[in-house]
Amino acid sequence: MTIDKQKIIEALRTVMDPATGQDIIRMRMVENLEVDDKNISFTLVLPSLNSPVKSQLNFACIGAVGQVYPDADVHVHMKAKAGGERKSSSPVPQIRNIIAVGSGKGGVGKSTVAVNLALGLKELGARVGIMDVDLYGPSIPTMLGLQGQRPKIKDDAYGRPKIMPIEKYGIPTISIGYIIQEEAAVVLRGPRLGAIIQQFFKDCIWPELDFLILDLPPGTGDIQLTLVQTVPITGAVLVTTPQEVALADAIKAMNMFQLPNINVPILGVVENMAWFTPEELPNNKYYLLVKVVERN
Repeated sequence: MTIDKQKIIEALRTVMDPATGQDIIRMRMVENLEVDDKNISFTLVLPSLNSPVKSQLNFACIGAVGQVYPDADVHVHMKAKAGGERKSSSPVPQIRNIIAVGSGKGGVGKSTVAVNLALGLKELGARVGIMDVDLYGPSIPTMLGLQGQRPKIKDDAYGRPKIMPIEKYGIPTISIGYIIQEEAAVVLRGPRLGAIIQQFFKDCIWPELDFLILDLPPGTGDIQLTLVQTVPITGAVLVTTPQEVALADAIKAMNMFQLPNINVPILGVVENMAWFTPEELPNNKYYLLVKVVERN
């Protein structure tokens, strides 16, 4: 019997990592694949040797290879990922960068900036997703024309239901606006808010992404603190309008990200709605709002 390594790899692509919803080949969890006559052996890399799904993964791998080569003897070795038993730094290791778009006040165009940032990165060739974490006032469904859409639920190989993000323009997105009625009020306290945010990360099947853009609620509340405790934030973009009161609140949001126990880099500040220029008068600027006045 001749055993083809490539067929083994394709068989193992049917085995899903329960933490990410991605297959174990894509997640680079398979190492040292060897074939010796009828013997097939490889190493399965786990975040921890105490993983509760270690046995299920072992049997799933043996079963997947057995579908292709039923007479082969399959030996699966387990090892902990570099760092041993330490907790993984992120529940979504397949996402390279997480960018938070925040503001001090509401109504400054934060969701608009978040969507345009995602679309711009997508146009540059990056793999991008959007997570709407403004649970009280979700805007992403409206911004993307996805009102009334509902995410699908998928059961993985271990009986754990996973949420499938809704895709638009090639960008996977998730929002509580996809789950509740459009006119419904969201009345939630801190612990429940945190649980929903964690579910968006841990129970959604996110593909490999270069950037996940987070559309934050305004201010410095429970959701912002839950985020920095759940995932490593690469950086933050702040949005403000020209008024002094909006800028003052944006500075407070910036100071929150720069607290020693949070320490998220500020990538930039967007001054939104400063002026508009009519197409027929390209040299004119019309200021919509009161500008910030510098004081001596």
